[in-house]
Amino acid sequence: MLRTLLLAMTLQIMALPLQAAESDWPAWSRFEATLISEDGRVIDPSDARRITTSEGQSYALFFALVADDRDTFQRVLDWTQDNLAKGDLGATLPAWLWGRRDDDRWGVIDANSAADSDLWLAYTLLEAGRLWQRRDYRVLGQRLAGRIAEQEVAELPGFGKMLLPGRTGFVGDTSWRVNPSYLPPQLLTRLSTLGAPWPEVANRVPELLLGSAPRGLAPDWVAWRPDRGWQPDPKHGAAGDYDAIRVYLWLGMLAHDAPYRETLLAHFQPMRDLTADLGVPPEHIDARSGESKGTANVSFSAALLPFLVATANDHDAPLAAAQRQRIAGDPPDDDAYYSQVLMLFGVGWDQGRYRFGPDGSLHPAWEAP
Repeated sequence: MLRTLLLAMTLQIMALPLQAAESDWPAWSRFEATLISEDGRVIDPSDARRITTSEGQSYALFFALVADDRDTFQRVLDWTQDNLAKGDLGATLPAWLWGRRDDDRWGVIDANSAADSDLWLAYTLLEAGRLWQRRDYRVLGQRLAGRIAEQEVAELPGFGKMLLPGRTGFVGDTSWRVNPSYLPPQLLTRLSTLGAPWPEVANRVPELLLGSAPRGLAPDWVAWRPDRGWQPDPKHGAAGDYDAIRVYLWLGMLAHDAPYRETLLAHFQPMRDLTADLGVPPEHIDARSGESKGTANVSFSAALLPFLVATANDHDAPLAAAQRQRIAGDPPDDDAYYSQVLMLFGVGWDQGRYRFGPDGSLHPAWEAP
């Protein structure tokens, strides 16, 4: 009888994360309630056009998977396919911008693609297929990855294959523009299992991150010139702020035995040093000069949490704790779409709600042992 009782208790304990998955993540519940419409559209209220981006849809899909929120996952996926991809993500890369147009009608505002969103969509569909045992998700993820490879991966002369930021608009006469924050290493490692061109792209990403940040500070944008290597972007210069903050986020979430992890963390240590000197992350950085200015809002503290944890030493271990305290005392507003996204990523990881494996696979807390 004792053995039966113990077995029953064990089964109950193992089942708890699964049963509570949709209700025990308040930040996700808040995001879902305030920023996702009933039909599955992520709305950014900061823009008067009430825009939706493919980025918002891809992030919501990922967080729904982490939360084991299957209903929201399907709603977001359906809206994305129907409104951004002409009904089939495997056949059409999603338009990056949707909202109220100049003619006062609702629809696609810019049909160009955004490669980071496409990458997160493909990755999340592959992982949803594996974790939920849904062949339809897995096949759709594979088809989308193939479409990305065809339309957004380019050969950079003297460097190799790389994911460009979108389908059009990033190739000049003698230069190729790239956004480092669009390239989470763990996602590209995972897609490497699909075959070419993904293994080469994944292997080039660490070289790109190191080469585009000579001072260990990530830029928002960078340009490749075969005669000069990685150079400041002609449009944005060497600025590193609201895009670049995600570079440290992705690196901080790498698995302990992920390829290149230690090299990358050591190289980007200057961002930790700046944060330690200021007490909070700086808002704006010149990636070439190393100069910084401004105090970033609380979402930057959230985005840096995994990186601060990953690079902690005995002398500055309290740095992550200070950011947690700041986050607890100053949560973002309900209509702050991007701030809430960074909170879900950084604080969600810090709370142990998900991890990435060395092969890039996703491991949510609800996953069975």
